Amino acid sequence: MSSTQFGGGSDSSGFLYPSKVPATPSRSWLPAYFAVGIIWGCSFLFIKLSLGFLTPFGVAFMRCALGAATLLIISALRRVALPKELIVWCHLWVVAMCLNVVPGVLFALAETRTTSIVAGIINALPPLTSLFFILAAFRDDPVQRHQLLGLGVGLFGVLIVLGVWHGFGSNPWWAVLALLGSVTLYGVSFPYSKHFLIPRGLAPASLASAQLILATATLLPAYLVNGLNGHGLTLKAVGSIMALGVFGSGLAFMWNFRVIAAAGSSIASTVTYLTPVVAVIVGVIFLHEALAWFEPVGGLIVLLGAAIGQGRFQRRT
Repeated sequence: MSSTQFGGGSDSSGFLYPSKVPATPSRSWLPAYFAVGIIWGCSFLFIKLSLGFLTPFGVAFMRCALGAATLLIISALRRVALPKELIVWCHLWVVAMCLNVVPGVLFALAETRTTSIVAGIINALPPLTSLFFILAAFRDDPVQRHQLLGLGVGLFGVLIVLGVWHGFGSNPWWAVLALLGSVTLYGVSFPYSKHFLIPRGLAPASLASAQLILATATLLPAYLVNGLNGHGLTLKAVGSIMALGVFGSGLAFMWNFRVIAAAGSSIASTVTYLTPVVAVIVGVIFLHEALAWFEPVGGLIVLLGAAIGQGRFQRRT
């Protein structure tokens, strides 16, 4: 999942960014943009491979711990302090539960029985689930027709992705619910962050570091009890969890913020449309996963729904 354009939000690893960013000199942002899209698109491949020696709890814990360590180092080098107010830490724990802890476990759990392709396509839904909760619980403006249309189109796309006419196909019902539950929690977290955290004006690296510290601490007991699955370590599995944590939950955030600062949050949010494409490609090439015709078709419909819901086809004045 990537950044949204609802005046502040978070990336796919749960990193917060402000609705207004400092102006920066014009520079090429495309390398960082594509790097973020590729890394987040590969996250589902990394999750699948990390399950070679880690349980779903282990995957969620390790990616948060590695991401937190990466951002703490960056924060120290940039002399960015952690939040000081207790209420901020409380709000960040709620966001960490919705963006890191529960989805981190559920996505890994689902990928024990589903393909990374299906997980990657379903992960294109957060702009729509965010829109739903903004309209339902955090509504500041009247409901727009294109927003309702986008939600409807996106839901139809999900049904196509799952091949609903075949039931759930090879995807167990509980795995599908785990994926949908994860992106639903993503949708809760974005307006929650905008309402309770973004107005405080704290540095993104400070919020992100604290959030991942809380996620790591929350997941630690589960990791100690059931973090390893008893299979042997492999270089591929270790490399995958390192990439997932350091890059997917660490450096990609910094690059995403660079894109926001240079090109704006509206352009940065379009990485949502790149990540499922990458997920499909790497799943087919590296995991040799079968691709049914309705999965990419449904994925395109989901992306269309997200674009409609975000008002990308509305005439600008």
